[in-house]
Amino acid sequence: MTSKLNDSLDFPYVGQAFAIERESIDKKTKKVSRELVYGITSQADFDASAEKILEINRGHWCIENSCHYILDWCFDEDRCRIRTGHGPKNITRLRRFVVEVIKATSLKGVSETMRKLTMNIRMVFDYLIMIKNSAKPR
Repeated sequence: MTSKLNDSLDFPYVGQAFAIERESIDKKTKKVSRELVYGITSQADFDASAEKILEINRGHWCIENSCHYILDWCFDEDRCRIRTGHGPKNITRLRRFVVEVIKATSLKGVSETMRKLTMNIRMVFDYLIMIKNSAKPR
């Protein structure tokens, strides 16, 4: 991390530049790959240490993996053809709602629960009734 580059970076409110080296291992082939990524942040070096920047970066990937990954894989959202009006926002909200309902009510993972629901349409309605009945105050 450095703030020495700030004057030469043509970017508003830059606080510091940083580099993160990532190493990943392919589980099937055991091949190790390394990647060096660069970033900038508006946080000055006295506000954010290297550890803090790394924590923020990892937090971003936590969100990415818990929500966006599910939307991409379970709903194939990247290939969605809804593009006009309020359609894209509404379908994304509906998908996120479904994911959160499944996360909150299912003991299985989201993808496994969705697979079961996809194979049995009647089960979808039973699932919704079960959720509705469990939400009633006693």
